[in-house]
Amino acid sequence: MTNPYRTHTCGELALGHVGQEVKLSGWVHRRRDHGRLIFVDLRDRYGLTQVVFSADRSPEAYEVAKGLRSEYVIRVQGEVVARPEDMRNPHLKTGDIEVWAGRADVLNPAKPLPFEIDIEKPVPEAANLKYRYLFLRRESAMQRLIMRHRITHWVRNFLNARGFVEIETPLLSKTTPEGARDFLVPSRNFPGTFYALPQSPQQYKELLMIAGFDKYFQIARCLRDEDPRADRQPEHTQIDMEMSFVTREDVLALLEEMLIGLVEEVSDRKLLFKPLPRIPYAEAIARWGSDKPDLRFGLELQDVSAIVAKSGFRAFAQTVAAGGQVKGIVVPGLAGLSRRELDEVNARVQQLGGKGVVWVAVGEGGARASTSHLEPEVIQAIVAQTKANVGDLILLVGDTPKTVAAVLGQLRLDFGDRLGLRDPRVVAFAFIVDFPMFEWDEERQRYDPVHHMFTRPRPDSLPLLDTDPLAAVSEQYDIVCNGLEMASGSIRINERGLQEKDMQMVGLSLEEARSKFGHLLEALEFGAPPHGGVAPGLDRLVMVLTGTTALRDVIAFPKTQRGEDLMMDSPIPATEEQLRELHIRIVGD
Repeated sequence: MTNPYRTHTCGELALGHVGQEVKLSGWVHRRRDHGRLIFVDLRDRYGLTQVVFSADRSPEAYEVAKGLRSEYVIRVQGEVVARPEDMRNPHLKTGDIEVWAGRADVLNPAKPLPFEIDIEKPVPEAANLKYRYLFLRRESAMQRLIMRHRITHWVRNFLNARGFVEIETPLLSKTTPEGARDFLVPSRNFPGTFYALPQSPQQYKELLMIAGFDKYFQIARCLRDEDPRADRQPEHTQIDMEMSFVTREDVLALLEEMLIGLVEEVSDRKLLFKPLPRIPYAEAIARWGSDKPDLRFGLELQDVSAIVAKSGFRAFAQTVAAGGQVKGIVVPGLAGLSRRELDEVNARVQQLGGKGVVWVAVGEGGARASTSHLEPEVIQAIVAQTKANVGDLILLVGDTPKTVAAVLGQLRLDFGDRLGLRDPRVVAFAFIVDFPMFEWDEERQRYDPVHHMFTRPRPDSLPLLDTDPLAAVSEQYDIVCNGLEMASGSIRINERGLQEKDMQMVGLSLEEARSKFGHLLEALEFGAPPHGGVAPGLDRLVMVLTGTTALRDVIAFPKTQRGEDLMMDSPIPATEEQLRELHIRIVGD
């Protein structure tokens, strides 16, 4: 049966089709009225085709064209004609031809638009999300989602070729303490009880290893009741993987192959490192102030504690004496910042939790500091150790090691942006390894897992669980890229005794552990193999490989920063009848 709407798409026609009678259907992208000729760029998912309406050649089609407006859906029938040589468009797939319309039909008009489709101008968030189906008509938005499809398809083929089995796990699960808040779903059949939507398939994929599947993956939907931000949404997708009888290096080697293949075969990004570096956690904090460093540029943190420890600047000397640090970054070419700009840097440091910044500007006649309490020989030693050149600005922060890392790590990113060093066309993947097993929660007076409570300690750290838990190192590993955490994974605990011990260390009583995780603990007693896995975030991966900085750009229908869906107008209150069926009553504060 002949398709009544089109014989070709709007991105298909070329010189080989000249002379053919064709049908095209799509949206009016642009319309240009040149008197007795009207030119319309007709658009569909596949591209644009220029359609010419001539008052002399086809008066009826010309009359239809006179009434066309942006985003009208139309059908056109006409002849493919070669454009004159000097009017061809090399930037358009169909730029060598045009279609001279013999007939045109309006399939559906469009009312005036809330924003322009054909011009890539910023759109206010409220309009973007309320009329998301219109925003997705933009070429840039559509291409990002098509890239997401290509990445997902490539990953499926990659893992299938390596023996992985794709298995879906439940969306209605059990609430367990795993860090973020759960989304809860009330049960109608069991009044007063709730399912939880999965924060990740973590326990299910471990159970699949115990079941003997050996290699599992899933393009998994995950939900967490967190406050959204630019790189986070309450709904996200991860490439969830788990493998049996593997070491950390086995997992990292597979990930390295997958990430390099994605960059080189699917994207147009430039890969900075090959092979991917493996960086210990302590080194990442020391050099870049972050466990997710952006490695596309330098500006590394440099420790000058030993130099300032005996200086006349008491703030620095006392910080070092109390076990703190003084570190700095060298910002090239900014020694001439104005006093106002330097005050803004100081305010930024205080905003990030630091006490303030001391700066050293290196000039032709020598270096000068923002405080007179740093002796000339101390300033010269700082310049020499940091290898600062004439014209450079050294920014120094003294505080606890944790605060120094957090402040300078962010200040480094700020100046990386200011100096244009964070090139979106470049991707710098790296593995961060040798994470601490625990961190201390001062407020709750307990140990918290740095990753999660299913992460195995490194063999040499097993004795430290009883003597010095904060010194214990885990089998966790992260993938980072361009200042983002792209994935986190680990080798898992596969013995019940060790798993119960870990749960007790992070504040769960034995009874609570068995109540919440009894299914997993029991499963570990039925021959659980050594296993490990990882879950790269698909959304962030697409974000990096398309060069955007906002997660919502790569999600078809994202939510606002408050978790609202402006297009569907949700969430909304439930009806009284729905609440009665669920045995729920809404009460005030």
